[in-house]
Amino acid sequence: MPHFAPVRVRGGRYQLRRLTRHRRRAVAAGLAVTAAALIAAGPHDAERARGHPASTATSASSSAAASAHLRERRAVEMVTAPVRIADAATVRLLRRGDRVDVVAADSGGEARVVATGARVTEVPQVDAVETGALVVLSVPRTTAARLAGASTTSRLAVTLC
Repeated sequence: MPHFAPVRVRGGRYQLRRLTRHRRRAVAAGLAVTAAALIAAGPHDAERARGHPASTATSASSSAAASAHLRERRAVEMVTAPVRIADAATVRLLRRGDRVDVVAADSGGEARVVATGARVTEVPQVDAVETGALVVLSVPRTTAARLAGASTTSRLAVTLC
């Protein structure tokens, strides 16, 4: 068998050095590829804003399927709602992370549950001058609207869950 010289690939020795010298270019190229992949995998309906229901549907079955798909994708948006509770002593029992139900009592003695399972996010310092005490709750946006409406016409109380 004849003797062959070793096979050498041109420039192989310096590829690592070249890569470290041009690291910024490599990172920029990697970020560009990642951005392109994220855009390609993103929502395919670019004409409407994300999270809003479709404005037109061709038939009842397609609109029902579209609304079911949107409900499945959309997460419940949580907001923080400051709520004044009528009994300040009850608020002193609360700690951050507690779950509470908020009950609204009308002047006629009628009571109704306004929010269930609301998470306490903050319990500000209770002032001796004020009536009641403030509690900050994390609730869905629709529940926050109900809490704001109930606080204008009723006295609010909390029960620990």
